[in-house]
Amino acid sequence: MELHDSLDLFRALKHLNLLENSPLIWWPAYGTFEVVVGAILTQNTQWSRVQISLDHLRECKLLSLESLSQCDNEILMELIRPSGLFKAKAQTLIRLSQSIMDDFGDFENFVLSVDREWLLSQKGIGPETADSILCYACARPVMVVDAYTARLLREFGYGFECYDDLQEWCEVGIRSDFDEEELPTAFAQFHGMIVEYVKGNGKGKKILEINTLSNSLLG
Repeated sequence: MELHDSLDLFRALKHLNLLENSPLIWWPAYGTFEVVVGAILTQNTQWSRVQISLDHLRECKLLSLESLSQCDNEILMELIRPSGLFKAKAQTLIRLSQSIMDDFGDFENFVLSVDREWLLSQKGIGPETADSILCYACARPVMVVDAYTARLLREFGYGFECYDDLQEWCEVGIRSDFDEEELPTAFAQFHGMIVEYVKGNGKGKKILEINTLSNSLLG
């Protein structure tokens, strides 16, 4: 089945009701500082492990910008240990929180004012993490792409040389069908549906269920 653009893929995934048991915008705690923390913790690990770390931080009342910016590094490392790479991630979380406080004053102003360039200038923040923060914490019209996205599109014969090329392909078709106010939700749901679809078809095997997706395209 030929996939003409990202809107075809969006509609096919939507038809499968992949987010029916998820929050509307898919990422838990959408629009809060917790998303910033989760976006860093989820680097190179599974979300189930991130949730354990987030629960630890929540229990210790460390899921606010102000408290995390003042947190002791050793204490933070222990709390987020389940997420792996805890030494580097603790340093990134504290450093980023302090930079947000210094440059924006509070989380509300950060949400309104931050841009991708500022995020990418912060040590420990790459394109996927920056876009996750923009999309899910700041409600910006930005599409997050990842290994799940690349894997799914390979099944349709698409290959991309870099993150930006993959992101551009995913965004163009969606922008053609949604107005500016709808885009943040559309991009968030699109990314969420891709992740849920690929995860649901098993790790380490070819996505044979692509036929199901193709059938939904035909429908």
